[in-house]
Amino acid sequence: MQLYKYLIPLSFFSLPAILHAQRVADEPMTLEKIWLITDTANRQLKLADLEKAESAMDVRISRDKLLPQLAVAGDLAIRTNMPIYTKGLLSKPDIIPISRLGYRFGYNLDFNLYNGGKDRRYIEIKKKEALRQENENALRRNNLRYTVATAYYNLYKFLQFRSFLSNEIATEKKQLATIESFYRNGIVLKSDVLRSEVKISQLELTLSDVEKSIMVARQRLNMLMGRGDEELLTITPPEILESAAPLLYADYGDYVAIALNRSPDYKLSMDNLKISELNIQQIKAELLPRVSFFSNYLLTYPQTSFYPYSNDPWGFTQAGIKVALSLDSFYKNRHLSAKAMLINRQEAEKVRIKRDEITMDIREAYLRYEQALESVKTATAQIKQHTESVRVIRSSYLNQESLLTDLLDAESALLEANFNLVAAEVDVRLDYIGLLVKTGIL
Repeated sequence: MQLYKYLIPLSFFSLPAILHAQRVADEPMTLEKIWLITDTANRQLKLADLEKAESAMDVRISRDKLLPQLAVAGDLAIRTNMPIYTKGLLSKPDIIPISRLGYRFGYNLDFNLYNGGKDRRYIEIKKKEALRQENENALRRNNLRYTVATAYYNLYKFLQFRSFLSNEIATEKKQLATIESFYRNGIVLKSDVLRSEVKISQLELTLSDVEKSIMVARQRLNMLMGRGDEELLTITPPEILESAAPLLYADYGDYVAIALNRSPDYKLSMDNLKISELNIQQIKAELLPRVSFFSNYLLTYPQTSFYPYSNDPWGFTQAGIKVALSLDSFYKNRHLSAKAMLINRQEAEKVRIKRDEITMDIREAYLRYEQALESVKTATAQIKQHTESVRVIRSSYLNQESLLTDLLDAESALLEANFNLVAAEVDVRLDYIGLLVKTGIL
């Protein structure tokens, strides 16, 4: 009986030592409650919130560029006398005495009036980057919710497996007592006793593996919720089929249409496309003049800016409009502009690729969900069939009309059918949640 195919691969986790309860168990948690805890306590989402705050700060910083540039400066210096070469550099200069101590103090103001809209476009780029960060966080949150749901339903599945195995072991032990009684009375051979004991040993070994998987699933959920690894965790058994069906929409095309409006993954592609378009406009703005208002004032002592010099304090003020045009941009920006156009074309192509990927992913998720519902129906029918087979063969064996191997095989088939039903029910719910994640509804 191949029961191990239902177990989560344990190679990705390091199994802790046997857990010792340190506190009273928490009340059972639903998936929705675990989601709420994860949204606020998960370390990945906390990091995402910090990144979002950083993006919001970048927007504020970009707005600061609209403010005028204002600087004040001053200095205090020791000066030498000033030689004036009135008769040439090779002649003896005239020495103009000036104050040994000098100082300067003033301000400089520059306020941008026009630069091709670069500053305001830079703010718009930062806003788009902040929006992209929000969509990245939403995508991370949705994917994390699916990961949490997977861990939650795996835990539920293993708990159901444990219940099935425990009941099966109890039933087999009662059956073993009957077989041992038959053996003592000479009705059956010793081999029947040994076969029954071997089956119980195999069931107990499988139960041990399931117990380890339950420990790993609980640890995984605790870590996703930002809790300690050894904290006790119990879950509320979900009403899987009732909560999963029916679908919100009858056709997968409806989900595709919703995804193109709500999917964070698709929005990310659109954000990158819009940012690339703004970058093209930024590069083109380099070819436009920059117009600014300026004003400056300088108080100096002594007066050495104009001849004749004097040892009196002197102030000088300027104000006006300044125009600058970068001529080198006309030949330097050609390649930058060409590169920006290529990036824009790449992002446009990525949007089309993402649209195709989302359409295909939703189609597959929709079909998987329908297939999972069919698997539930099939597994339910198999349980009815195997239950009747076990009843008939057990009665036949007790009347010594069939072999023990037939009974053990029928019991194993029934147990595996129960496993199949639980696994199919879990697949229904996970495929449903996966469909909601892909469309951005979750």
